[in-house]
Amino acid sequence: MYKFEEINLYQEKLDLKEFVKEVNIEEMDEPVNICDLSVLAKKYTTWLRFMPRVKPYYAVKCNDDGRIVKELANLGTGFDCASKNEIKLALEMGASPESIIFANPCKPASHLRYAKEKRIMTSTVDTEYEIYKIAKHYPESNLVIRFLCEAKDAQCPLGDKFGCNAEADAASLMLLAKSLSLSVTGISFHVGSGCNDFPAYNRAISIAKNLFKFGEMIGYNMKILDIGGGFPGADDDKFATIAEIVNASLEKYFPDENVEIISEPGRFFVASAYTLVCKIHAKRDVRSEKKADLRMYYINDGVYGSFNCILYDHQKVTAEHFLEENDNLQKFKTLIWGPSCDALDKITDDAYLPNLSCGDLIAFPNMGAYTVPIASPFNGFLVPKTLYFKAN
Repeated sequence: MYKFEEINLYQEKLDLKEFVKEVNIEEMDEPVNICDLSVLAKKYTTWLRFMPRVKPYYAVKCNDDGRIVKELANLGTGFDCASKNEIKLALEMGASPESIIFANPCKPASHLRYAKEKRIMTSTVDTEYEIYKIAKHYPESNLVIRFLCEAKDAQCPLGDKFGCNAEADAASLMLLAKSLSLSVTGISFHVGSGCNDFPAYNRAISIAKNLFKFGEMIGYNMKILDIGGGFPGADDDKFATIAEIVNASLEKYFPDENVEIISEPGRFFVASAYTLVCKIHAKRDVRSEKKADLRMYYINDGVYGSFNCILYDHQKVTAEHFLEENDNLQKFKTLIWGPSCDALDKITDDAYLPNLSCGDLIAFPNMGAYTVPIASPFNGFLVPKTLYFKAN
């Protein structure tokens, strides 16, 4: 029998159909996350194969489950932390202070003091106000200047909020840091989460090279390039294409192996590690003479829970059923609603599923990124439980 408190071991392949036969999900009110921790090691191997020079610093905000963070710490990744609590979690799960970058460009002063206490030395900045703040609360920090170079097509653009103007501001920020006797050790950028404009990495790396040269010209020991995130979570072919561009750019602009290249992947590691299994608790048939019949299903998770990724991460979800497939299985246009009383709580309106019944289960793969940390029990509906698995 599977246990929620433990890591359940499996042989060869994790079979979801066998799983749902053995776990009585129909009797549970809450949905269930199936987390395959073995996926993390596979993704890490993929990363090392395609971008061996770039060290991944996992973006904890993407999924802050302690088991995920611990597994990645054991594998040897670094951590991109945005707050005191994320730093605390990473350290508790086995990360060393040297493997953490405080990558939030706008940090509360109390969090900065905590970073000082824990000797988290590297910190990202993109404004003069942040530099003055660090000079006051943690002048021993090693600063990384973040500039703006946004992809033309990204799932979640970030440029409106973070990143200084590379031409107008970056050099001035380095000069300000110099005047305050602070140390600048690197340059960073983030092309946007879920990047689909792959040449953006080349554009950004070329700009970073010029800023490196300026930093060295004014006497700084420039040794870190942070290429941010934006890597896909469930498409290794797309990742391979990005890696080819990044590797060529690094070879051209940063051939010196003494420069440490890091990145901030989140969804790359965890998106495909999670499958969400939900239960249908209500159903409506919509019949029309002019249009094909529509099936509406109401399930026990929605946009205020795990499917917040639809609103905040612009994710398109895929629904899978557990009925036995056959050639005669008719499928209907399907609309899936979440459980709350809000009409905004719509999960998808373009699925095609067979005729399902109350109590039947629907699975949603690739649900590990920007879901778990943001889910809330709005309207009194429970957030998912998680069952952890790992290949034996």
